[in-house]
Amino acid sequence: MPAEKVDTGTGSDSTSQSSDIKLKKQLTLFNGVTIIVGIIVGSGIFVSPKGVLMEAGSVGGSLVVWGVCGAFSLIGALCYAELGTTISKSGGDYAYIKEAFGPLPGFLYLWAMILIIIPSSNAITALTFANYVVQPIFPDCSPPDSAVRLLAAVCICMLTAINCANVKWATRLQDGFTVTKIIALLIVIITGFILLGMGSSQNFENSFENSSKDPGSYAIAFYSGLYAYAGWNYLNFVTEELKDPYKNLPRAIMISIPMVTIIYLLANVAYFVVLTPNDMLASNAVAVTFGNRVLGAMAWIIPFFVACSTFGGLNGCIFSTSRIFFVGAREGQMPDAIAMISVNRFTPMPSLALQCILSLVMLCTSDVFLLINYMTFIEAASVAASVGGLLYLRFKSPNIHRPIKFPLIVPITFLIICAFLIVMPLFEKPVECLIGIGIVASGIPVYIIFIAWHKKPKAVANFSANVTTKLQKMLMVVKQEGKIE
Repeated sequence: MPAEKVDTGTGSDSTSQSSDIKLKKQLTLFNGVTIIVGIIVGSGIFVSPKGVLMEAGSVGGSLVVWGVCGAFSLIGALCYAELGTTISKSGGDYAYIKEAFGPLPGFLYLWAMILIIIPSSNAITALTFANYVVQPIFPDCSPPDSAVRLLAAVCICMLTAINCANVKWATRLQDGFTVTKIIALLIVIITGFILLGMGSSQNFENSFENSSKDPGSYAIAFYSGLYAYAGWNYLNFVTEELKDPYKNLPRAIMISIPMVTIIYLLANVAYFVVLTPNDMLASNAVAVTFGNRVLGAMAWIIPFFVACSTFGGLNGCIFSTSRIFFVGAREGQMPDAIAMISVNRFTPMPSLALQCILSLVMLCTSDVFLLINYMTFIEAASVAASVGGLLYLRFKSPNIHRPIKFPLIVPITFLIICAFLIVMPLFEKPVECLIGIGIVASGIPVYIIFIAWHKKPKAVANFSANVTTKLQKMLMVVKQEGKIE
């Protein structure tokens, strides 16, 4: 029986250079690994251990949570390896949800990402970076909010400019900062294990004593741990730019997630060698407290490395999530101008510029941290929808070409855990969840007016065309040429 035709978004995987104006396949396996690792290892592992321990209640319980979070992330990443090689368009969840369930669900995901998730996440990461940079200048008090926000804005603008200028510059920056943050964690791990070898093991005696008996506490601990693993699916946003994605996407996933899980577990063991559970609970930045205890005059390198880590993580997010805007516009669900590419630099300059503007707007609001809380479970729902789409396509289109196909137990297990992550916040924080659902639902009238309504007045079409033309002239950008590879 012939294979069914599905809009998978790929034809030949030739890496030969073409004169077509399009995003080039420039990302190697190493670039793929540094994108995943660089985005996952942001500030979470330097801060989240406190949240996990607080809810798990014991050293042993918290280490188990960290391991389970890594296993869950790996299962999800395996599902995304199948999705990314079956539907090899860039855009990640957006492409998968739209392909499986249609244009409206795809647009609602796009709407949530544009309105809240991407700009809020970028703003928070930039603020974290700015805080770590500015804090040493004000050792005895909190740094001025205006100074922190200004530095965060400079950071976002600078990284956007680099990503607009050259893909290679952005990936080299990502490679460098990923190596830097791994060095930082290796310093923590090696220091901790040297002290462990010297006999500092008292914190591991009766390591499961005082473990929480409340399933709800473990759920919250699980959320804290997953925050530190967030980003494992971001390479799927740039699939079209990955060389030989059928091989390099799953390879990058299988290298990155186990490596991060091992590093996280060893880092937490190192923390507990130096810090008692009470010490960790009293600290707002566990890694910094660790450095102050054991590194002496060199303790400054930990906040320096945390700043580097957040800077590199932000670069990875800007690089990858801008492709969601680009693909959404290419699919006709955002203005045409956003789907255009620089004729000289072969970068999606308009989508990067839009992302930068929205992120800067988020820096202007004092409620940016509250906004991201509204959307936490929506992100879990989006991932669940993507993996649900994988199962749906297994039955709807069983004969499409699947270079990778895992047993059904893998996506089913992942969906069961996702259901738990989606339902729990509805009981724990029902108001925030309902507000989040309302924000997503607000995209329905936007979809009806701007996407589904095809017979718009001629004046609207003329206005859109004029704006697009002026933007093309100003930025020297054109629509993508040639077929999507």
